[in-house]
Amino acid sequence: MSRPYTITTAISYPNGRPHIGHAYEVVATDAIARFQRIMGRDVFFQTGTDEHGLKMAQAARGRDMEPRALADEMSGYFKQMNDILNISYDRFIRTSEPDHHRASQAIWEAMEASGDLYLGRYEGWYSVRDEAFYDEKELVEGEGGQKLSPQATPVEWTVEESWFFRLSAYQQKLLNLYNSQPDFIQPDSRRNEIMRFVEGGLSDLSISRTSFDWGVKVPGSEGHVMYVWVDALTNYLTGCGYPDDAERMARYWSEGGDITHIIGKDIVRFHAVYWPAFLMSAKLPLPRQVFGHGFLLNRGEKMSKSVGNVADPMELADRFGVDQLRYFLLSEVTFGNDGSYSADAIVARSNSDLANSFGNLAQRTLSFIAKNLDGRLPQPAAQDADTELLAAVRQAAGTFEQAMTDLAPSVAIEAWMKAVFACNAYIDAQAPWALRKTDPARMEAVLATLYDAIASLAIMIQPVIPASAAALLDQMGVAGDRRGYDVIGADWYAGLRADGFILSAPKPLFPRLELTEADA
Repeated sequence: MSRPYTITTAISYPNGRPHIGHAYEVVATDAIARFQRIMGRDVFFQTGTDEHGLKMAQAARGRDMEPRALADEMSGYFKQMNDILNISYDRFIRTSEPDHHRASQAIWEAMEASGDLYLGRYEGWYSVRDEAFYDEKELVEGEGGQKLSPQATPVEWTVEESWFFRLSAYQQKLLNLYNSQPDFIQPDSRRNEIMRFVEGGLSDLSISRTSFDWGVKVPGSEGHVMYVWVDALTNYLTGCGYPDDAERMARYWSEGGDITHIIGKDIVRFHAVYWPAFLMSAKLPLPRQVFGHGFLLNRGEKMSKSVGNVADPMELADRFGVDQLRYFLLSEVTFGNDGSYSADAIVARSNSDLANSFGNLAQRTLSFIAKNLDGRLPQPAAQDADTELLAAVRQAAGTFEQAMTDLAPSVAIEAWMKAVFACNAYIDAQAPWALRKTDPARMEAVLATLYDAIASLAIMIQPVIPASAAALLDQMGVAGDRRGYDVIGADWYAGLRADGFILSAPKPLFPRLELTEADA
């Protein structure tokens, strides 16, 4: 029995509506979660919204509403995005939920019991936009002498009473962690950045605020709310049953457990420095891996409200199709690097890979069977060419599985497309339409080989385009409990024929997309 698998996105800050970057992260995480389920794992997949902090309080004040009302409205948009994009989350968490407040206060008390918290006075540079404190040495100068964070966001000098976490005491422990577990931070470029940051020395971390009250109350400390990152990071524990459900914690957040955080590269520090330090202090298990993906750029430019190039993922899904958008996001970008998107790139990728290559392969094969054999499944009689094609599909499936295990969906899709191309080359070479008159038995053997290969391709690509793959497998009569990767290469086809399955005329899966003037 394989170990349970826990995977999370970062929780999104809902001071505005979701953009395509939010969609990219959750689609990639969903594909990995779906893949692990198909592999037979007990998966817990969590996403959600991070609703506290000064930024939310300010955004609510700017709209003349209470923070709770803003959180309710905006969190609703994020949940809607997840549902539209067919995200198979097991829990959509909101940090305003009572059980999350309980979990946050429990980890606070655990860190306090370890002697790692003390009350002091915070004086330093704070970025409201990042909800982060920065050392003087990290700042850069902007226009007019404005001091900016490393993320180019404005910082302001803040003075207030604060609780502090003894982060400085965890410098060597963190370096030991990174050295003993090289895969803890991935990709390697992020690991190297964090190693240099920690080696440069760690300052104790201010972890409470008194200048606003929209947040989790610090236990036993009147007027203090938790610094949003203590509260936000603890969401991962909340979903796993902390602090009261020991059985659930043992299942999804255990020592040596398979726990992966998928996050943007701009918040790796919080997840790879602060988070493991908090967990060590609270004497809780650590995640296995923190993976910092790159940014998604609009035609090569960073998205910005002021520039007006922020794309609504729900509009893109409506315009191009949910699976077409999912496929583009996962195939176009090497996971971990920055990538770019545009309407013409989405259309080009969908038409070439899905409509012309895979969709056309399935449509012409299944239509030929429905028309020329009245839907009866053809009789196999394997020759070398048939055996070679099915072996190529099996090989692609092995590469696909390894790549998805390694969090490399674009590599997985590349292997899948290689198998699709092999099938198209095979059907062109074997020409079943010509064999219909000259060698009907050979025609059936070719069609049987293609039927097997196409079902295998649909099974393989399920994590990426789940609705389309399911629709195709439904049409082909492949039962729901026969869609695991162990089916690829197995002799399921004979059983389907023996059951007398009749193929109906297939429905096209991927209509060709067209660009409009609005896409220019």
